[in-house]
Amino acid sequence: MSDKLALLQHPGGSLLSHKPECCKWRSSAAQPRKPISWSLICGLMLFCLGMISLFTGHVASDLEWYSQRLMKRRSYFKLEGINKGPIDIWQSDYAKYFYGCSKRSRSFPLAIRERSSNGYLLIAASGGLNQQRTGISDAVVVARILNATLVIPELDHRSYWKDDSDFANIFDVNWFISYLAKDVTIVRRVPDKFMRSMDKPPYTMRVPRKSPPEYYLDQVLPILQRRSVLQLTKFDYRLANNIDDELQKLRCRANYHALRFTKPIQELGQKLVTRMRAMANRFIAVHLRFEPDMLAFSGCYFGGGDKERNELGEIRKRWETLTDVDADEERRRGRCPLTPHEVGLMLRALGFANDSYIYVASGEIYGGEETLRPLRDLFPNFYTKEMLANEDIKPFLPFSSRLAAIDYIVCDESDVFVTNNNGNMAKILAGRRRYMGHKRTVRPNAKRLGPLMMERDEMDWDTFARKVKAFQKGFMGEPDEMRPGRGEFHEYPYSCICERPLSDVVDNKRGDPRSEQGNQGLRERSKEEEPVLGAKDNEA
Repeated sequence: MSDKLALLQHPGGSLLSHKPECCKWRSSAAQPRKPISWSLICGLMLFCLGMISLFTGHVASDLEWYSQRLMKRRSYFKLEGINKGPIDIWQSDYAKYFYGCSKRSRSFPLAIRERSSNGYLLIAASGGLNQQRTGISDAVVVARILNATLVIPELDHRSYWKDDSDFANIFDVNWFISYLAKDVTIVRRVPDKFMRSMDKPPYTMRVPRKSPPEYYLDQVLPILQRRSVLQLTKFDYRLANNIDDELQKLRCRANYHALRFTKPIQELGQKLVTRMRAMANRFIAVHLRFEPDMLAFSGCYFGGGDKERNELGEIRKRWETLTDVDADEERRRGRCPLTPHEVGLMLRALGFANDSYIYVASGEIYGGEETLRPLRDLFPNFYTKEMLANEDIKPFLPFSSRLAAIDYIVCDESDVFVTNNNGNMAKILAGRRRYMGHKRTVRPNAKRLGPLMMERDEMDWDTFARKVKAFQKGFMGEPDEMRPGRGEFHEYPYSCICERPLSDVVDNKRGDPRSEQGNQGLRERSKEEEPVLGAKDNEA
């Protein structure tokens, strides 16, 4: 199976593994030494020189590649002193040493053209906006593994979010196709002529979660080659975390560069960022997952008395497979989201002053204004997309995914991103902010903060704040939190983070303009070239 994958990545098809044989020369006293001819000596010398030249040439050509891979695996363990002392709550002092790097290598073969591909791959993404985003990014990689032509993915219209938006309503289709043109061939739909010629409708299947490339080659590829059109359903987290680095970089190119929001969404999102910046030089974005369905599913208790227990208990009955859980035990095990009040307490304990500006990204909050009031009291400069956008937001109100996209933009542009949960948006944005320069990202250490919040009335403020700061070390978006194999790749994109040469860091301190891409991240103006849109891509 590994042979198949190797052949896939190297179209030349050669699986060479030359190992030099070591020869041992033994002298024997029992045998007289024979004179060695000068021609033999010269021949051996020429052979050795040739081998040395070949070997050194090979090493020189691959030295940079090997050093980058080695550095990437070890760089996060080199910085001494991270998280050992007080940290800057607004930005990481170590962010300047790292940057996002997902540029395709010269050895990564070009995409297979549509006529030469193994068939058309249809993808049905599931869940809300950010869950769909993981599925789309992985679908690009799977299409590459299968040498398939990817059809623009279908979005889920029947999930909890009940949004009938299509891919083209949220993402820039032309940009998506063009940006990835060298990696994967993408089309808007299967050609009608091809569909009419098919004897059977497209075959549909669901692959297991986190399937490795070998599974796709063994189980999916034969079906695709036989049926020519194949649909994969419920496509979210269906690709393994640990795959080849070149495929990981493709994952990053798809997620962080190719998936660009449509112009109306982008313009409104940037308008809200501008309005926040007009009021404050820096601001915090808080993503709150506190919807009734989400709270009911968790089985947790949030201090609302019998009214809360009855209301959430009724909602919980929608899931027949859920069993009764001990709410306090769930809390102690870190399985409950922080309440808005607890998020505010955590931020104040970390050192954020009450005059800090915060942007709150959320859907429906259980308890409404009453639930949000304690957070407002802790941070009076409190804003939401509805407050900032005014009439501009009306066209987006019927579409939860488009509203989520607006929140995504503001959260991404914020100086500090904070979440009360470990959901899809929290993971996706944490990974993106690491890639874009390790911007400060605060994730609650739920296993430690849960029990602490339950006991906060039993201690003074200084003790509480000291414990919060101690528990949150390692959960503040520092570079050393990035360790290969930790968590979801979308949350920890370690293969796409490189170390900046020390000389560049020094130049940055001296104001060298070459280092401007450093602390502010690469954004969409990174080293990678923007594609040139073809005539077809420019069509409406």
